[in-house]
Amino acid sequence: MAPRTVARLTGAFYLAFVLASLLAGLVGHIGMGGAEQVNESIATNPLSFRLALVIAYLSAVFFLAAAWGLYVLLRPVNRHLALLFLLLNAVGVGIQCASMIPLISALLQQDGAGHLQAYSAAQLEASAYLSIDVYKTAFATAQLFFGTWLFPLGYLVFKSGFLPKFLGVILIVDGVGVIIWFLQALLLPDYPAISYPSFAVGFIAEVGLALWLLIMAVKVVDAEEDLPD
Repeated sequence: MAPRTVARLTGAFYLAFVLASLLAGLVGHIGMGGAEQVNESIATNPLSFRLALVIAYLSAVFFLAAAWGLYVLLRPVNRHLALLFLLLNAVGVGIQCASMIPLISALLQQDGAGHLQAYSAAQLEASAYLSIDVYKTAFATAQLFFGTWLFPLGYLVFKSGFLPKFLGVILIVDGVGVIIWFLQALLLPDYPAISYPSFAVGFIAEVGLALWLLIMAVKVVDAEEDLPD
């Protein structure tokens, strides 16, 4: 495929990832929602929560597809760093998908299936909250890889010559913010406000990259010509 086609596909996948992530949060509080919000979503409307889970898993597929597109575009700049950010993204996506398995457990506990009748409502609710807390911790763990992938990505965007340098800088700053989020979630879980600035930076950086690729594409370059590493 021509670089412009790959760029637009990559931008579409990236934007689909962002929109699907937002939708999963709106429908089922998956992602940024607190434990109480997630539990309430499961208890009050389990069907909507199941839909949110499907959307969240689809968002992971979109994100991995976007990472693949960026790898194809930026491999000529430095193939080793391009492979590094693709691997970091893939590991993060795998952890994020695994992190949602406890949500399925919480959903089943709230459903009160037949083999769970021996447990009281209070016990089932406590167990569901434990599953949700495990999910929140695992989701935060994935941010270590989603933060570190932004450093080689931002560097390659900056050095590419066919993408704006300011996007590369913002992506690197976004990486710092995501690492702060990871550390705050695991070390200082009672102080979520520490991470709030990183969310705004992340939205600007990643939506900005997605829109640039989708609308502006890239300059016509020879994708087969390897630039110096």
